[in-house]
Amino acid sequence: MQPLTAPPSAPASQTEAAISSRDLTRYYGDVKAVDSLNLAVPYGSIFGFLGRNGAGKTTTIRMLTGLAHPTRGQAWIGGVETTAADSRARRMFGYLPQSPAFYNWMTPLEYLAYCTRLFEMGDKDARQRTGEVLELVGLEKAARRRISGFSGGMIQRMGIAQALVHRPPVLLLDEPTSALDPAGRYEVLDLITRLRGQVTVMLSSHILADIERVCDTVAIIRSGELVLVSGRDELLERYAVSAVELEFEPNHHPLPEALIETLKQQPWVGGVNTDQNTLRVAVLNVEQGKHALLPLLVQHDLALNRIEWVRPTLEEIFLQISA
Repeated sequence: MQPLTAPPSAPASQTEAAISSRDLTRYYGDVKAVDSLNLAVPYGSIFGFLGRNGAGKTTTIRMLTGLAHPTRGQAWIGGVETTAADSRARRMFGYLPQSPAFYNWMTPLEYLAYCTRLFEMGDKDARQRTGEVLELVGLEKAARRRISGFSGGMIQRMGIAQALVHRPPVLLLDEPTSALDPAGRYEVLDLITRLRGQVTVMLSSHILADIERVCDTVAIIRSGELVLVSGRDELLERYAVSAVELEFEPNHHPLPEALIETLKQQPWVGGVNTDQNTLRVAVLNVEQGKHALLPLLVQHDLALNRIEWVRPTLEEIFLQISA
């Protein structure tokens, strides 16, 4: 193995981004899985890589990590080209595949010790770093248990531990929560949030709520093409439609058609959607809506549990853009 040295010089766009690609393309026979992808992930960000199943997320990450060869194009992580079989590239990132696999007869301590030897870490440093990452991912109390007995959430956290053990500046996570129950998802997302500022994270997912919760930058890939890159808050603001959400007592289900029709006829209303005992009203004129809405509700004698002025969710925006 070659010792770790300073990254080679690269064009400014490659050294200024933690992860970058130029014209990254991959064919499988006649099928173009990824098409001319030009990507730049800022240092220090938690970058959400969104797409429907089959959009090209996993293929992209495999090319970025050097596990799949592009048909054409280049990719860099930390300024080191990962598409050129440069052995220094493996030091620049940690990678968690969608379905991580371990030697299940090992304990976390044994497996991480094995990983540290792969990166030629000294014994003292390896012991110290193993303890640090086990504490970081919350597995210090399970350090001597066999991995075969771990839950799904523990397996994912173990995967993040092995990806971080060699102190990489970049972490790539491919669908880290897709097979987890709510408790496991919470554990993994909380861990990713705590990594903010320590490493650059690229998180691939089709679970919109996860991306909205933890990511500060969002990219959307559709049929292998990158269609949008934006800050999360900027994206939500750009597609903002003023709306008010009304939740009524369950005994008001179904909601009176008279109320719905009355709302649709108001000049300040852009549309009305219903979901059991909840109304979502798109508002064209917020000032008029705030003055007129409550008197209308009083006329229909409905018990109101909640009223909330809302902005669109990332899921609503994603469905609009990725269709």
